[in-house]
Amino acid sequence: MPTRTTTTPAAEQRTRRADRRFGVRLLGAVAAAAAAAIPFALVLVLVEASWPPLRRVDAGAARRLHEFAIEHPAWTGTLRILSDWVWDPATLRIAVALLTLWLLYRRAWRLAAWAAVTATGGALTGVLVKVVVERARPSLEDPVAQAPGYSFPSGHAMTATTSCAVLLLVLLPMVPRPWRALCWGVAAVSVLGVGFTRIALGVHWFSDVIGGWLLGAAVVVLTGWAFEAWRTDSGRRPTSVAEGLEPELTDEDPEPPTAVGRR
Repeated sequence: MPTRTTTTPAAEQRTRRADRRFGVRLLGAVAAAAAAAIPFALVLVLVEASWPPLRRVDAGAARRLHEFAIEHPAWTGTLRILSDWVWDPATLRIAVALLTLWLLYRRAWRLAAWAAVTATGGALTGVLVKVVVERARPSLEDPVAQAPGYSFPSGHAMTATTSCAVLLLVLLPMVPRPWRALCWGVAAVSVLGVGFTRIALGVHWFSDVIGGWLLGAAVVVLTGWAFEAWRTDSGRRPTSVAEGLEPELTDEDPEPPTAVGRR
């Protein structure tokens, strides 16, 4: 049964203090994502150093999947539809943008800020790393697809990671518990599927995809920590990933009222 949140002046003051800390933490989380993601940093070092084992994995995966793509044009066409339309970064970002607008309508102000900053900050971080690394894309004979720009990290893989995480962690409270495992499965298949299509189409190396996944996950973990810290500061109970970031989203007033959100 939806509930309406009532607060005292002392609770509202506590919420305002929590909001100020939340803004600083959220922006700081995005700024620190690349440096704090140790696994991503390791892949970045290996890419820059052209580590032979990684180079062999990259070249082997690109060669085998490209040969299969050339021999199976129908299969390749399906991958292009998935990569260019279903899992395209523009499609996923539009989905997150619509979700953010819905959160604003629901007066879930902080959750909307988290979703917007996670998606936007992730995209900007990915572009920055591409410019810094300047890795060339695979150069294959008879390519089945083309993509502009630099290669590392994969923007498709990173966007899929951040976007699917945002959609999942926001909407889980609205999903009946028996269906939540299915939602996790769809998100996992989408993230893994994006990476596979980019390698199979010959527009990214294997390590590009790994880097995109790791960097995207780092952004989500750090901004998610900022949101959980806001919950603690504002006096709300801790949550688990299985519940979503804000279990109160099913309530009539999901977040404490503010000067902006007061009825």
